[in-house]
Amino acid sequence: MRMSFKAEHTVRNTVQRARKQHNMTQEDLAQRLGVTRQTIISIEKGKYSPSLSLALLIAKTFNVQVEDLFSL
Repeated sequence: MRMSFKAEHTVRNTVQRARKQHNMTQEDLAQRLGVTRQTIISIEKGKYSPSLSLALLIAKTFNVQVEDLFSL
């Protein structure tokens, strides 16, 4: 018997708040992380959940724990 799992969780984030607290534009953050501005927009709007490595890099950029930025 094969079981299927469908992820229905929405990841909430405070990336936009952290970015603004650090006086960074979306473009500034994108360049620092090596991604596109569209990626930052999608993350901030909750339309895209970053990979673990990208989430960790974002947290490191703002000197916070990844759990401070992302939650279910």
